[in-house]
Amino acid sequence: MNIGIVCYPTFGGSGVVATELGLELSKRGHQIHFITYSQPVRLDLLGKNLHYHEVNVPKYPLFLYQPYELALSSKLVDMVKLHKLDVLHVHYAIPHAYAAYMAQQMLLDENILIPIVTTLHGTDITLVGSHPFYKPAVTFSINKSDAVTSVSQSLKEDTLRLFNIKKNIKVVPNFIDVKKYRSEFTDCNRDKMATKEEKIITHISNFRPVKRIEDVIKIFYKVQQKLPAKLMMVGDGPERLPAEALVKKLNLETKVIFFGQSNEIDKILCFSDLFLLPSETESFGLAALEAMASGVPVVSSNTGGIPEVNKNGVTGLLSNVGDVDKMAKDTLNILKDEATLNTYKHNAKEASKTYDIYTVVTQYEAIYKKVLKTVVF
Repeated sequence: MNIGIVCYPTFGGSGVVATELGLELSKRGHQIHFITYSQPVRLDLLGKNLHYHEVNVPKYPLFLYQPYELALSSKLVDMVKLHKLDVLHVHYAIPHAYAAYMAQQMLLDENILIPIVTTLHGTDITLVGSHPFYKPAVTFSINKSDAVTSVSQSLKEDTLRLFNIKKNIKVVPNFIDVKKYRSEFTDCNRDKMATKEEKIITHISNFRPVKRIEDVIKIFYKVQQKLPAKLMMVGDGPERLPAEALVKKLNLETKVIFFGQSNEIDKILCFSDLFLLPSETESFGLAALEAMASGVPVVSSNTGGIPEVNKNGVTGLLSNVGDVDKMAKDTLNILKDEATLNTYKHNAKEASKTYDIYTVVTQYEAIYKKVLKTVVF
């Protein structure tokens, strides 16, 4: 199949999942065309089955905000015609599903039929999409899609609760390539990060307010008072500067490392003992799944789709959002002895296999085939 993938090309979960999906589909012989405003961050190499098409938005002084949706729709029309795309898979309802529908209608005028598969990832529903200004457009875009998926049961329920949805929504979870996490890195160099006595706690995110970055610091502050530990902070965003200020205020400068953005998440996780994810909300919790695949247990909030991934008492422990004291106690309970920690590590790694890319991507292939057979315009 010739498949067009539309996504945000950033470090966020939806962009990562869309890129990894395209990479795996290309390995299966499909022609994959990424259509977005810059090359996706995890799309390192382009090959005979992988293509990237940049969406340029001309700047006109007439517009206070440049019309990206219009530019994207026009680009989609051109790419469908030029590369004879069979299906468009758009990640995020706004603006991608909306732009795809407009492209679909323009192509119909030329008797070209292109089905749309929309994957809902989270904030396009729970934050942006539920805003009164955008709600009608989100509802319309979802209902006009030929197939709709969500990354968790929780997100599906939120979508049905917040919008008047007439389409069936199929839950297709996020995924990881389990084989990438099978062997230990010989260059892990854990001793450069911490002493043998210190436990390494890690947090990875885009440092937005919803991630509750200060909670990560506060949890660690309580933990390191009871147990020798280091904290690895991976990522960047608006909450980084306040987090660095809090670290300084609590005199933790020698115990907290800010890595910034990194393409070596697997290497960082290989020397981690525990992962913290105290988010306000998560539609799925991809960072937690990546940690689990590396054999790293998770202490997290119990919001959104996180409990579907992080099984309480098995792969980690869950707490209410903002309950810093309990999360600190949970962290200490997991790290208190090697036997307990190793049990959680084993359970985390085993549970991650449920979300192996080879199983999940097959579900998307089946969806593409179905819409190609059943779509009637």
